[in-house]
Order: sequence, then structure tokens, then C-alpha cells
Amino acid sequence: MTAKVVVTGKIPQSGLDVLANAGITVTAWTNDEAISRDELMQVVVGAEVLVTLLTEKIDAGVLVAAGPQLRAVCNVAVGYNNIDVPGCTHRGITVTNTPGVLTESTADIALALILMVTRRLAEGERVIRSQTPWQWGMNYMLGSAIQGKQLGIIGMGAIGAATARRASACGMSIAYTNRRPVSAELERELAATNMSMKDLLTSSDVVSIHCPSNESTFHLLAEAEFALMKKSAFLINTARGPIVDEAGLVLALEKGEIAGAGLDVYEHEPVVHSGLLNRDDVVLLPHLGSATEETRSAMASLAAHNAVAIASGGVPLTPVN
Repeated sequence: MTAKVVVTGKIPQSGLDVLANAGITVTAWTNDEAISRDELMQVVVGAEVLVTLLTEKIDAGVLVAAGPQLRAVCNVAVGYNNIDVPGCTHRGITVTNTPGVLTESTADIALALILMVTRRLAEGERVIRSQTPWQWGMNYMLGSAIQGKQLGIIGMGAIGAATARRASACGMSIAYTNRRPVSAELERELAATNMSMKDLLTSSDVVSIHCPSNESTFHLLAEAEFALMKKSAFLINTARGPIVDEAGLVLALEKGEIAGAGLDVYEHEPVVHSGLLNRDDVVLLPHLGSATEETRSAMASLAAHNAVAIASGGVPLTPVN
């Protein structure tokens, strides 16, 4: 196969093997650090298929630099807010993502954040690691139980549903808001209640974000939304950072409008709002949602299979546009 495929970030060998086994000659970025903008603009020239990571912004400038022969951008992520999808569609360029393969690992992180922030686990570990004096006591470092509490899911897709299953097994009731109601079968399985955004925010003890990041969800949760939440409620975000107005979140925490937050993604990633860094009521992770060897390997393989399908004139497995 003679198609020129450019991999713009370092991916697991499984993905490169898929491309090699298809007979494709690949130009691949092999450094651990993300490719620079200048280097990206150079390496994409002449590419017919790009295999990209969320650290690369594939905008109009990159599409023009690549040239008119570019046929596809295959993102190694379920989200694709790093790609100008309308611009790709306008140019007849297919965009693909990697849904499904990271569902369970991301849901694990969502549940972990729920437990960490409600039970003050990160705060407790810092006490031990800093060798701060402590003594067991009936009132020492009390957290909040999740049993009998309501988890509000914003975006009941695959990851939202997987998170709901885990929370339900821990004794939480499930509410959700979605663009459209989920199937009756899934509602019965999860004993889930469909609510408006306002009702979900006002009634939930934990709110977990699982919707895509796009223009309609930018700052979906900001000052007005935090003001609706219970003062005892917690926010969890394992989706994408721009869905949350971080400045608004800091203000809500400072005013005591919510009890805490667990975040795996950030509005200006990898930069984190300084107002979050020194708060014991916030748990911060460095975007670990899909960070297992098995999941990252499966993501790279799926993206590569999409690239092979398009390069050979076939139909991609997981098209976005």
C-alpha cells in the first residue's frame, strides 16, 4: 500500500504493527514529548492519512499544510475536540475516533475520583507522606458516604453508563440528563431517572460529566450551575476540561456552594487553574482516564485499523463525520 500515513504522536507498538502489517510505510513521531506546532506543520506535508493524539490541534492551518490529498484524520481518543471536524468535512476529510475501547478504564477513574473526594483519600495520603502528626479519632478527617446518595450523570453514553453501573453497585441511585432518553432497557438496568439539567443539579449528591466537548457544551457548568448544586455535592469530570468553567468552579468552592471536586481533565490542559492547586477539597489527576497498558494499546490499534481501512479505499470502523 503506497498511501503516506503520518503518526503525529508516540503511540503503542500495537498501532504501528497494524500499519506495518498492512504494508504501509509510516512516518511516526517517536519522542515522548508532544510534537511542536512547527514540527507538526512540517511533518504533515503530503500526508494522505494522519493518526493523531489529543495533544495535536488539527485546525485549518494543519489541513492546508498537509495538502489536498489528505483523506483522513484518525484520532487516538474517543474525544475529538482537538480536530476541526467541520473544516475536515468541508474538505471531504474523514475523521475517526476510538470509542468503546476506553469505556471501562475511564469509568474506573470516575468511580475512583468519587471515592477519593468524598472520603478525603488524597488528603489523608498527604498527611502520611508529609509525616504530619495525626491520631485516630471519632471526628478525625470525616468524609461523606455515597451509599443512598444520588449520582447525576451528564451524558449517558457508554462511559456514563459504565460509571453508573459502578456507582449503583456501591449503593448509589442514578439520575441522568442526555440529549435524548436512553433505552428503556438501560433505564431499567440502572434504575435510572431521566431529568432536566436543572433538576439533576439541584438533587444530585455527586455530578459526573460524560458528555462530549463541543461548542454547545463549552462551560456547560459555570457559576450559575454550581449555584444550583447542593452545598454538600461534589463535581467529577473525566470528559474534557472546557466543559467546566474552572474559574467559576474555584469561585464556587471558595464560596462553599459545593463541597468538592475530582478532576482528571482541565480547561487549559496541561495548565491547571492556580485556585485549585492547594485545595484539600479537590482531587487532581493528570488525565489518566484511559491510562492502562491494555486500553492505550487497544486505542492505538483501533485508530490504525481506521487508517488502514481508509488508505485502502474501504469504510472506516468508527467515523465521526
